[in-house]
Amino acid sequence: MDEDEALARLIALAGTSVSAAPDPALLRAVVEEASELGARRALARLGLADAAARDDMVDLRQLLGAWRDAKTSAWKAAVDWAVRGVLAALVVGLAVKLGLPGLLR
Repeated sequence: MDEDEALARLIALAGTSVSAAPDPALLRAVVEEASELGARRALARLGLADAAARDDMVDLRQLLGAWRDAKTSAWKAAVDWAVRGVLAALVVGLAVKLGLPGLLR
């Protein structure tokens, strides 16, 4: 019995319930079957239903982690160079203010 058929039978069983309140175990079974079927369909639509999907997801997570590390390193390097530039400009400004270029002539 495939998943579609199992879900259809559970729904039919829930529909034929004589009591006013449906059986909680039956409702839980219907919800579990429906959610499992929906999850499998969603993964199939995304192309992640095959055996290699787990490895693909691991590779994507590693790639994303490497991208985040590279982005963080690039920002740190940019800030480092900006601070060095400001400090160099400050030193040159102080040298000009103190008249050090006149001593070089």
